[in-house]
Amino acid sequence: MSKEELGLDNNANNSNDVKLEDESRRKFFGKSAIIGAGVVAAPMTAAMFASSAKAKAKEAANSITVHPGELDEYYGFWSGGHSGEVRIMGLPSMRELMRIPVFNIDAATGWGLTDESKRIKGDSAHLLAGDSHHPHMSMTDGRYNGKYVFINDKANSRVARIRCDIMKCDKMITVPNVQAVHGLRVQKAPYTKYVVCNGEFEIPMKNDGKDGMRDVSTYRSLYNVINAETMEMAFQVMVDGNLDNTDADFDGKYFASTCYNSEMGMNLGDMISSERDHVVIFSLAACEAALKAGKFKTYNGNDVPVLDGRKGSALTRYIPVPKSPHGLNTSPDGKYFVANGKLSPTVSIIAIDKLDDVFSDKIKPRDAIVAEPELGLGPLHTAFDNRGNAYTTLFLDSQIAKWNVQDAIDAHNGKKVNYLRQKLDVHYQPGHNHTSQGETRDTDGKWLIALCKFSKDRFLPTGPLKPENDQLIDISGDEMKLVHDGPAFAEPHDCIIVHRSKLKPFKVWPRDDLFFAETHAQAKKDGVDVYTQNKVIRDGKKVRVYMTSVAPTYGMSEFTVKLGDEVTVIVTNLDMVEDVTHGFCMTNHGVQMEVAPQATASITFTANKPGVQWYYCNWFCHALHMEMRGRMFVEA
Repeated sequence: MSKEELGLDNNANNSNDVKLEDESRRKFFGKSAIIGAGVVAAPMTAAMFASSAKAKAKEAANSITVHPGELDEYYGFWSGGHSGEVRIMGLPSMRELMRIPVFNIDAATGWGLTDESKRIKGDSAHLLAGDSHHPHMSMTDGRYNGKYVFINDKANSRVARIRCDIMKCDKMITVPNVQAVHGLRVQKAPYTKYVVCNGEFEIPMKNDGKDGMRDVSTYRSLYNVINAETMEMAFQVMVDGNLDNTDADFDGKYFASTCYNSEMGMNLGDMISSERDHVVIFSLAACEAALKAGKFKTYNGNDVPVLDGRKGSALTRYIPVPKSPHGLNTSPDGKYFVANGKLSPTVSIIAIDKLDDVFSDKIKPRDAIVAEPELGLGPLHTAFDNRGNAYTTLFLDSQIAKWNVQDAIDAHNGKKVNYLRQKLDVHYQPGHNHTSQGETRDTDGKWLIALCKFSKDRFLPTGPLKPENDQLIDISGDEMKLVHDGPAFAEPHDCIIVHRSKLKPFKVWPRDDLFFAETHAQAKKDGVDVYTQNKVIRDGKKVRVYMTSVAPTYGMSEFTVKLGDEVTVIVTNLDMVEDVTHGFCMTNHGVQMEVAPQATASITFTANKPGVQWYYCNWFCHALHMEMRGRMFVEA
């Protein structure tokens, strides 16, 4: 069906039109001002005042302008893609507020350098890079609870947890038996007991390089279930085919994942040879029962239970869908899973209330599909508003398709109804998209983010490497309106938009926080009170230097070590004022870290240069910030 037949003008809401609308609005308000000045004699009635005020209020309610002294309404958590971090954005201003280093090394905060961050990274502390993809917040009864954000590292098969009260990563796990942890979601109800994620790439279950590396019949992908509180593996489920994206229902019963390689092909041609792949549905109750009954195996010398969820298992059902499906999204009313076709112009709507009958074999798996509306070329991901509408990214068309879910189902059942509401050009090749609060019961239908893979001509040229483009779209009215372009660096793969009322981050650190508990425990062993004492502890070739900091001085202006000593510097920031963050940088040693108010931070290095070595505060803290420094004397 053509755009003209659908009654859609794909260029009706581009940025130039938005500018023209703004200019027209300014002219209108200018005329209104003249009327108010009495140039036109006809008085404005009370009804006219009320109507004008209502219109202005509606416009202001969804304005992207956040004036000085005002706060954004939403937090946005953006994956940093192959930078390995998570970024905090303010919406609707689209201002970047903070970066949270996770899988990367960060010079500003010392993440990956400090002792605390190395302990959190654990067995992967030696890895200097990551590819962060899917940030998702913990929930209670299908609503964000502001406790944690979880993020996966596709490059190194890791999952990390960010504490939202401190906006720091506090746990990290390397998922065993898999390669390339991709799609990630949380259990939504009754609370986030589990984090679930996919092992995307197929590998032999015994992947020791001795036998079977080329025997594809031994290859498997695993669905991974992680305890959200302990960040330890709960169990894994072996499946047929591979796994791509995943989501959960709102009743705590089912998880679902797309598969784009049901063929188990090892090259592109083989991977796209079938006209249908599938969505795997996992029954949580059946998996937990099998686990309790001991119906699992372990592999590769670890004790993680692996359940068999291949075709014919009581744990899973396989719903055929076209073709190479990608995104898997749950509607906020809890009724549907939507699988996005990628190489099919359709999305498949799966009725969650039919899954009980699928598992009891009362109906066939395909009978759970209640519609497959055709939207356009390259549907990847679907987001939702609170009015029954869905928004699907069309990668090849470079568009967002707005469509009505119930109308699509009615059309599938033979009614003559147009389910497509609008198509909006975006720039260019959108991947993920998200609506404000859109993956929860609280979706509010105000904003949509399109994360576009290319920007081409949208910004000043920056050489061969160009930024990507995050585009903010107003969806509060009947039509989508593109209102903001935002360049983004490598690569904002996915995001979530959380109302600010859900989050209550600390302004200064609690002194007893578990984040630096191990550092405090070592200080206790050394007989040092980190809040009152400045002291050097020598333990053979290991030296621990405890010092406080209060702007603009360190509690210790000099200390002495020997060449080759392993030196650990522990700094406790005694300032109580928010924003007064200190740093510690030892010159010419690759050593620097952030120490926020009331925090303790430590970093270990080798004193490998003799003579006078200066250290200084590298986070601006005071008018005499430049004078906040001291000397390490290294005796040859």
